[in-house]
Amino acid sequence: MMQASISSPLPVAWYPALAVLTVAVGLMLTASFFIYEATVSTRSRSLAKELTTAAVASVFLGFGSLFVLLASGVFV
Repeated sequence: MMQASISSPLPVAWYPALAVLTVAVGLMLTASFFIYEATVSTRSRSLAKELTTAAVASVFLGFGSLFVLLASGVFV
């Protein structure tokens, strides 16, 4: 029985650009989160905004890490 080869849904040439883009967006969201925590008083903070910002930043940094690994030749 022949098995089909597995290929990437994205062109390999896009990996470095996607790595830079997703890591940059993740770092900007992380900076936004820290600025929000440092400047807004404890009583007026929104838990929903904090969790949303942290979760979105985490997703972008996670995909950024994946694309950094793929761009450097570590195929995971």
